[in-house]
Amino acid sequence: MAQENVSRETKAGKIEGQYDPKFKGVYEAFIENFETRDEVGASVAITLDGKTVVDLWGGKKSRDGEAWTRDTVSIVFSCTKGASAICAHLLADRGQLDLDAPVASYWPEFAQNGKEEAVVSMMLDHSVGLPHLRTKLKDGAYYDYDYMIDLLAKEAPFWQPGIRNGYHGVTFAWTVGEIVHRAAKKRLGLFFRDEVAKPLGLDFWIGLPQEIEPRVAPMIYAEPDEATLKSKFTQAVINDPSSPAHLFLMNGGVANFNSREAHAAEIGSANGISNGRGLAGLYAPLANGKLVSRDTLARMSRVAMATHEDATLLIPTRFSLGFMKSMDNRRVPNTNNMSCIMSDAAFGHVGMGGSIGFADPEAHMSFGYNMNRMGNGILVNDRCQSLMDEAYKALGYRSNASGVWLS
Repeated sequence: MAQENVSRETKAGKIEGQYDPKFKGVYEAFIENFETRDEVGASVAITLDGKTVVDLWGGKKSRDGEAWTRDTVSIVFSCTKGASAICAHLLADRGQLDLDAPVASYWPEFAQNGKEEAVVSMMLDHSVGLPHLRTKLKDGAYYDYDYMIDLLAKEAPFWQPGIRNGYHGVTFAWTVGEIVHRAAKKRLGLFFRDEVAKPLGLDFWIGLPQEIEPRVAPMIYAEPDEATLKSKFTQAVINDPSSPAHLFLMNGGVANFNSREAHAAEIGSANGISNGRGLAGLYAPLANGKLVSRDTLARMSRVAMATHEDATLLIPTRFSLGFMKSMDNRRVPNTNNMSCIMSDAAFGHVGMGGSIGFADPEAHMSFGYNMNRMGNGILVNDRCQSLMDEAYKALGYRSNASGVWLS
């Protein structure tokens, strides 16, 4: 069936693009985000069986700024972790990285201060015990790769590696990043560019070239609301200076993620720059059994670590090796915007503020959404989840009451 072309004005600006009529619900939810949910600028893309069935964008790059166009990109925060994890799995699939090997076999300097027995997979499933650093970071620390890996190599873990997990919100950039570097003999940002982004034709960078900077929509940070302030995570940030939650948010070396310096750096957990099309494109091969072997794909999608209380986020979480799985915290007290409902087969990664990219190999679907106005909470908010819900409904999935979408 022919795709519907879109050119529609909303209260936030013009919406453009195309969609397969089967996915009209996604289009309508995208419009609703701008009309009633204070979306400023955003894009969403979906592929099915490797073909693009939704590609929509619109709004503005800032509240009173220029239009968000087809090629507008933004920082996608922790969606970057999915890109970094794909690099690690690609190396494993090629026999260049053993996920079950000791970290020390690739990075000998890491094997100290209680981390001697850590294995590579612990870097990916957030169990290696370095959710952040206790040392007060220098200004601009996140932009100094060598400084960060040196500190992490020397740091004592917050728990014995492997016995529990706690979200490595920023440190994933250098734990996984340095493993990729040692195995590939090439830094993660370059490996991702050469082995993933370029071959797949993606607008996705971990270390943004100067010439792309004019296309970037700056992020509009969220103001904490009452529900967010009540969460265990926020209370730990406020009241427990030694907690991983506090250190993760408050010990950042005065990083400004809207700066050119942050965009240009290699922060493989947090500074990827892309859009909905790039995020969907990243996961499209994985949704269709391509890019890696069947065994590797199964390992990427299988739950590797789950807990009733993540040591950093202080909510129930579920991870495969480097990716988030469906997380349903809708019935957990004080967890507003702390869920992300996909199918049980799906895997991907949320970005702070509400962006996401994921693959669903069962549905042969990939999905990507980015925006510039960040929402509160730890996972996705109603803008993103409404789009995901409509995508699954379009494919005949009937319910997410169990915590995953079921067909």
